[in-house]
Amino acid sequence: MRKEFLIVAMIMSLVAGTAMAAGPKEDPFQGRLFPPNLILENQADLDLSKQQFTDIKAAVVDVQTKVAEHEWDLREAYQALLAELDKAPIDDKKVLELVDAALRAENEVKKQQVAMLIKLKNLLNEEQVAYLESVRNGH
Repeated sequence: MRKEFLIVAMIMSLVAGTAMAAGPKEDPFQGRLFPPNLILENQADLDLSKQQFTDIKAAVVDVQTKVAEHEWDLREAYQALLAELDKAPIDDKKVLELVDAALRAENEVKKQQVAMLIKLKNLLNEEQVAYLESVRNGH
């Protein structure tokens, strides 16, 4: 089990290192979206309606369900990848296909999370958005 963890960690480090080599990592949304915990921590001050609260809760639960499915795909791809890496010789084509599968699953998770953040912001009115921006900026 420890060997598997080390191999996965090494692969993830290589992928992250390659991404870092492309340039500094910045928040592509530059604080334009709000995580659910920020909304919920400020729900009284935001004066969320019952419908807003229900819709926010539904959006979070929905993304958690979708993300869980892709996390299973990701786990399956990494297990298959580890099995391939234990073979001698290693089938580089097969390993790269499995890396692609893992990255597709990971990208889908990120896409679902961004879709949820957009939905959450769209559920808020202008005053609520302005309030969250001020909270986030420390005003």
